[in-house]
Amino acid sequence: MSVIPMYGRVVIPGAVIYMRTGDYMTLCGRKPSSGEKVTFLMEKEALEKEALQPDSFYPVGAAGVIEEVNPGNYLAVRIQNRVDVEEVTILPDKTISLSVSRRPDLDDLDQEDARVRLERLRDEIIDFSKEYDWGPMLRIQAQRWNSVWEMMGALSPYLAIGGDEAYALLAEDRLQARFDMTEKLLMQSLELARVNTEAQTAQQEDYQHLYREEAIRKQMAYLQKELDEMHPENVSEVRRLELKLEEAGMNEEALKEGQRVLNRLKREGGQGPEAGMLTDYLELLTSLPWKKEEPARISLKDARAILEKDHAGLEKVKNRIIQQIAVMTLRGRQSGSILCFVGAPGTGKTSIGQSIAEALGRAYVRVSLGGVRDEADIRGHRRTYIGSMPGRIMDGIHRSGTSNPVMVLDEIDKLSASYAGDPASALLEVLDPEQNASFTDHYLNVPFDLSDVFFICTANTLETIPEPLLNRMEVIQFQGYTPLEKQKIAREHLLPKAMAASGLKEDTLEVSDGAIEKIISEYTREAGVRGLKKRMDMICRAAAVRLVEAPDEKVTVSEENVDEFMDMHPVRQKTVGSQSKPGVVTGLAWTPAGGDILSIQTLSTRGNGRMTVTGQLGDVMKESVEIALSLTKAFFPEETAGLKKCDLHVHVPDGATPKDGPSAGITLTTALSSLVTGKQVPPDIAMTGEVTLQGDVKAIGGLPEKLMAAQRAGARTVFVPRENADDLRDVPEEVRSALEIILVSSAEEVLSHLGMTPRGLKMAG
Repeated sequence: MSVIPMYGRVVIPGAVIYMRTGDYMTLCGRKPSSGEKVTFLMEKEALEKEALQPDSFYPVGAAGVIEEVNPGNYLAVRIQNRVDVEEVTILPDKTISLSVSRRPDLDDLDQEDARVRLERLRDEIIDFSKEYDWGPMLRIQAQRWNSVWEMMGALSPYLAIGGDEAYALLAEDRLQARFDMTEKLLMQSLELARVNTEAQTAQQEDYQHLYREEAIRKQMAYLQKELDEMHPENVSEVRRLELKLEEAGMNEEALKEGQRVLNRLKREGGQGPEAGMLTDYLELLTSLPWKKEEPARISLKDARAILEKDHAGLEKVKNRIIQQIAVMTLRGRQSGSILCFVGAPGTGKTSIGQSIAEALGRAYVRVSLGGVRDEADIRGHRRTYIGSMPGRIMDGIHRSGTSNPVMVLDEIDKLSASYAGDPASALLEVLDPEQNASFTDHYLNVPFDLSDVFFICTANTLETIPEPLLNRMEVIQFQGYTPLEKQKIAREHLLPKAMAASGLKEDTLEVSDGAIEKIISEYTREAGVRGLKKRMDMICRAAAVRLVEAPDEKVTVSEENVDEFMDMHPVRQKTVGSQSKPGVVTGLAWTPAGGDILSIQTLSTRGNGRMTVTGQLGDVMKESVEIALSLTKAFFPEETAGLKKCDLHVHVPDGATPKDGPSAGITLTTALSSLVTGKQVPPDIAMTGEVTLQGDVKAIGGLPEKLMAAQRAGARTVFVPRENADDLRDVPEEVRSALEIILVSSAEEVLSHLGMTPRGLKMAG
């Protein structure tokens, strides 16, 4: 007896099951022969032959006999009865051996009723098949069905019947119940097939309608294009915007919004109340650079040459920019951090952005953020407002005309929050490479890709930049220029530009190096070169007057006569002075305009132990005074024993300038120690560093700017915290060679160098 596993097909007594001969041989391992007995086992789930186990089958099966064999094609098995499966054995060749017993049926079927219902089912099936090509063949076969079991067996392969439903039919003992279940399954399958057919017909009709509509639209577009080419002067405004919308190459969401607004404009007409607003929106949307720019080939040699040509000094900044360009060259796209240039005014932060754009071969656009208080200035206004417009970011993209400009966000530290929102928070998305690929301006209301934009931010200080925004940027400090660098900048850049702006030729004006050096030292007081540029302009204007009055003369500016060309008095430069006094020590400070020197002055008068602090000092600096006084008392207990009968006064000029920060701690300690010991500190000795109650000298910020200020002011020796040793690499060689820089770890080291060795409690290790 052959055993055939079966799943999802109805196998019931009275049915004829058709199988491929090849499938039979695969499952049984031998060729079929007419009259051979076959048992069908119902699988609980569909499994491959190799995965079948004895417990993979239901306990009721069906037995039949092969009635017809068509070699190489098919065979027909008539199911005769049901069997109870008692034992299943899986043989090594994966064929199945069985032990079964016959399972009887309970014949309670009303034959006359069954005949009537069979005819009704046959009529339903024949009626359903009329609309199909295979209908005549099905009608011939339907006439041969003598029972509902034959009908189910023939149609079972084409019906969506699950394995549980197929087994439920086989397991039902009562013939009447089995007949009812079979009729129900056939009618349900017929209705489902009818619904699917109707749905497919409706879908085909919809497709035909869409295809026809699309064909008509294409034909209309073609004819309209022909008319536009024949009469370009008659192209309407709406048609022009429609053409621009098709050619813009924008993303799907932007195109969908543009088409929606265009359809609204068509309904409004040219004279509608919102026609102007809709037209302005479409003009902006279609003129934005939606298409990606191909990455340009960048030569590092040419980029270096451009940066060197336009800017003197700033070697650290130039090297960082070259690194960024190299990474972009290797990756073939915009890459790397958002750069934030921080430094004093006039140090070239904004202008170097133009050089970067030239080196990259990109468009340059500058966005000024100074004084911006409204979030809408960044993200734009919503179109519901009268006079709405896009934000400054999208406006800059629009002005640049390209998707990958170099965009300088100038004065980012001058942003401020107001009732209209926080513009700094709106910049968080713009300056985040992980988010700005889908930046959405409120006016446009569609995403725009900013990932190819090379953003550069500039600031004078980091103190007013919110921490989340600062974390998205890489800070590069602009420390200012040395006198030699300023002289080179004036000679190679500022003076030629000023002469060209004033209409002076090269052979009509000569400015000596001594004159430029005197202007730098006596007529400017800055870390940058903005004031120096004004002085060069001033010389050229004065020279222009002389040349107009005496055209044949050549104007010469030397160190001796440069004062005649300046319409101002020399700037009062802070210098270290020439006389030393007890209680007066030179300190160093950092300001947004660069480094500066501070003269810490102390005075003791008869009194009752009160201490006065003047000079507009902040809370942190006042605390430094308290720490310095405590250290002085600990270092010199005998000298400070009489302070209870004295009043101390600490003053820091200039009195009108606010000052704060901990870096004057060592200077205050030295000044008070000098006051109580009577030891004078030479004025050309300067110092900076925070002190602790243990006497340690801690690291400070802005060291390069402070040392440049010390050199400018005439200092010779500077005490610097040992923890700032690595920062000396950022100090120009010209400054380092002019100063004796002494690294210290404690206040005792500083006092010992100055001949004030503490004799009291040793505070620092």
